[in-house]
Amino acid sequence: MSLRYDNRKPEDLREVKFTREYIEHAEGSVLVEFGKTRLICTATVGEGVPSWLKGSGRGWVTAEYDMLPRATSRRNTRDVFKGQMSGRSMEIGRLIGRSLRAVTKLDKLGERTITVDCDVISADGGTRTAAITGGFLALHDALAWLGGGKDTGALPLDDHVAAVSVGYVHGELLLDLCYREDVSADVDCTIVMTGKDKLIEVQATAEGRLYDRAMLEEILDLGSRGIDELIALQKASLDEAE
Repeated sequence: MSLRYDNRKPEDLREVKFTREYIEHAEGSVLVEFGKTRLICTATVGEGVPSWLKGSGRGWVTAEYDMLPRATSRRNTRDVFKGQMSGRSMEIGRLIGRSLRAVTKLDKLGERTITVDCDVISADGGTRTAAITGGFLALHDALAWLGGGKDTGALPLDDHVAAVSVGYVHGELLLDLCYREDVSADVDCTIVMTGKDKLIEVQATAEGRLYDRAMLEEILDLGSRGIDELIALQKASLDEAE
């Protein structure tokens, strides 16, 4: 077993860090660091819901995702100057929104919308997984701001949610891919799960080789272990007992 580019073992996460209350004006905010991937997640509480929910008494959680121009090695043009959001940003924003709604008791929100903005300031692979994992903490704090208190069990949440990448790279199964590993992956998978090991989404793609069910089981097993670690870190950040 060889060590990886950043001296991790195949089953190791990158160093993960959450800095909560990072943005002064946001109802919930966190600086998320997965190794060299860093992003800011903010949660904003707004009155009103999409038209199809008006009169239902239910709330809504949505998300937007974007990268700062120099989050990568080359400058990216801001979407506002392109005249439209990129397809990639829209797809990831929808994934984040689906993941957070899956653990939110929308019927307890009233007719309010919580928008979670995820802005990448440095990208080294795994930005969508970091956004989901950190976005949960921003959502949690926005719900606490609404008056639920800081006890997670008292908030309109069913569970924690986190996400991680798993890839088959140069014949080896690796957890939490950095960029150099991601671009070399023969099989690349994003896994979103709850703290009770319930799957929300699995995006597994054959890039350089096909994979079978046995390999998918190995990917899910490794991803589940990684998500357990991430949720433990979320709970530690929230000062919860494991």
